[in-house]
Amino acid sequence: MLTVRENTKMSDTIEAVLNRRREVSSFSSWLARFVMRAMGWRIAGEPPDMPKYVLIAAPHTSNWDFMIMLALDFAFKIRCVWMGKDSIFRGHLGPFYRRMGGIPIDRSSRSNVVEQAVRAFQHNERMVLAIPPEGTRKRTDRWKTGFYYIALEANVPLVFGFIDFEHKTAGFGPTLMPSGDIEADVAIIRDFYKDIKGKFPENFGEVTVAAQKA
Repeated sequence: MLTVRENTKMSDTIEAVLNRRREVSSFSSWLARFVMRAMGWRIAGEPPDMPKYVLIAAPHTSNWDFMIMLALDFAFKIRCVWMGKDSIFRGHLGPFYRRMGGIPIDRSSRSNVVEQAVRAFQHNERMVLAIPPEGTRKRTDRWKTGFYYIALEANVPLVFGFIDFEHKTAGFGPTLMPSGDIEADVAIIRDFYKDIKGKFPENFGEVTVAAQKA
């Protein structure tokens, strides 16, 4: 099982996931766009033409978020890798999640996820890491800060990915290079997401972060 534990380097896990993810065919890209249109969804913006970045996946309030994110991944042939709590990989969908770029995160482990993700960025010429900063579908008062420090220490930009159920629009917003002033940068992020509604908007709290890495 590919789980981030003390005796397993996350960079090795990401290498395995990247190697397992095949190039997306033009037909698969077209099909993803067709399905989204058929479901009444509109794609807004495009991912940046950059080989490496951290993709903010928000809001995260329902299981539908994953399917829409996956459709965007195929539509734009991104081949991103993403983090999820290890419990969702234990069921019958576990193999599918892994094949689609999933990296199980063992929250009880002391593994330094930020450090190991940074190492993975350094070891790969192309890598898009999607992270839902809320870390859960339930309402939370703060975003976990790992997404920010991964981008900062790996010297890669943050890309504002979004899923707006109110307007049935999903896609890509601005790109932000972390400055190191997390309060100032989070203010920019908060301003962008303030009017975006998740499937269950009551579960999407105000965008704030803890004072230290989380």
